[in-house]
Amino acid sequence: MAIKRSTIIKKLDAIFSLYIRNYYADSNGQVECITCKRFYPVAKIQNGHFISRKNYATRWSEDNVAPQCYGCNVMQQGQQFLFSKWIDKKYGEGYSQTILERSRTTVKFSTPELLDMIDLYTQKLKDLL
Repeated sequence: MAIKRSTIIKKLDAIFSLYIRNYYADSNGQVECITCKRFYPVAKIQNGHFISRKNYATRWSEDNVAPQCYGCNVMQQGQQFLFSKWIDKKYGEGYSQTILERSRTTVKFSTPELLDMIDLYTQKLKDLL
């Protein structure tokens, strides 16, 4: 029986989130929330998205995501203004606008593409750890 597409997407979301959170972790496994600047263990911080995950064009774009605490990511709806300032500082002035424009494109990943991304982020995570 074939694996459901929704199951593949959940798996990709999980491995991508784990990769991003570990990518930003220090040698003690602590990760700084990019908006409030507090530190949390990898397991206690979230993978915040500048542009919502509903936009597939940027859902798994490394430049659209960064570690955020629950308070900033959920309770304060991602602190999008502060997130955009962080993006512009990291990638260059106006880059958040580039991500916004990219998010407005229609993208439909094929199942093999999703599976390839799972393999890619699984390997990238292994390389980090």
